Amino acid sequence: MALSAAAWRCCRSQFQFLKHYRSSVSFRPLLAQPRSRTQHANLPHYLRRFLHRSSDSSMASSHAAGQNGRKVEEEETHASATKDLITVPTMLTGARVVAVPALIFVFFSNQEWASVASSGIFVGAALTDWLDGYLARKMKLDSAFGAFLDPVADKLMVATALILLCTRPLAAAWFVDIPWLIPLPAALMISREIIISAVREWAALQGLNKVVAVDKLGKLKTATQMVSLTFLLAFGDARTGMEAYLSGFGVGLLYLSTGLSLVSLSGYMRKLWRSMKLRQKTG
Repeated sequence: MALSAAAWRCCRSQFQFLKHYRSSVSFRPLLAQPRSRTQHANLPHYLRRFLHRSSDSSMASSHAAGQNGRKVEEEETHASATKDLITVPTMLTGARVVAVPALIFVFFSNQEWASVASSGIFVGAALTDWLDGYLARKMKLDSAFGAFLDPVADKLMVATALILLCTRPLAAAWFVDIPWLIPLPAALMISREIIISAVREWAALQGLNKVVAVDKLGKLKTATQMVSLTFLLAFGDARTGMEAYLSGFGVGLLYLSTGLSLVSLSGYMRKLWRSMKLRQKTG
């Protein structure tokens, strides 16, 4: 009986010591820094095993919590990216991309209404170009995907219209003997778009994307370009009368927009060059 009482007192004293030791401040660094276990080599072996097991379990719990947090963050990022893809402005921009094959099909349909329908498709694409930007600003639906897709859709539509016009010379009598009348500005404008796209991509990598952002001259070029291509698609087949004069008006606007596009390209290159020189001086 005396031995049992002594054993009980020994166990109780060890339990109180363990309780006091775990609640002390000196035990907290032990869980955070496993290397400090060597400082407690004088403890009984069962206490050392218990303390090591507690430290390992706490570290495993913190590791699991970190993994769960990263998983939740990845799911939220994926949901946000999916939400950015499915918005009204991005759907309008995607509709312009889908309209490209429709424009080709209608242009070569050889129907009486083909000219009016092709110009109508182009006008609708131009209106959606304005509308998706307006809705993105008004509804605060700006997204990286929309900013990427919008200029791509514009360039696809404009390049397609220029190539289509090159395949069919203007029917007006005063344009018959000038076969290069449409191919020349078309080649210059498509080349300009390829160059400016490459320059903007390179500027973005250098952190100079604001230098080559679209300015007022670029917007004026786009407006004259859209109007000229609309007139040429609608009245390019006209031989005489007012419609033939309207096709000539479209040719004039096309050359005007070509000049504006080249001037704006030179302006972008000058601004980029000045920014690069300034970075070299300050860097």
